[in-house]
Amino acid sequence: MSTDVTAEATVQIDDENVRVTEWRFAPGTQTGEHTHEFDYVVVPLTGGTLQVHSDGEVAPNDLVPGRSYTRRAGARHNVVNESDSECAFVEIELKRQSPAG
Repeated sequence: MSTDVTAEATVQIDDENVRVTEWRFAPGTQTGEHTHEFDYVVVPLTGGTLQVHSDGEVAPNDLVPGRSYTRRAGARHNVVNESDSECAFVEIELKRQSPAG
């Protein structure tokens, strides 16, 4: 399966606090390799499995609608949909960290 086509990214909000992007992965699409600048939360919209390519390894990432997860800034990877179904999620990047306390 070719992964030359980039997944569809629609930025919904981009202000001084957060960037909210809806990602839609048709079969055979990918994000392209990238490094996350901010901590972020992913909210799956569909079920499915995306493949995460990082440091020469590939790991499955199972999406369950409504089951959110977080990742830290600095994550470097390429996310690829190698399945036959569309996968989608909303990514919320946290530009400002709340003060501790």
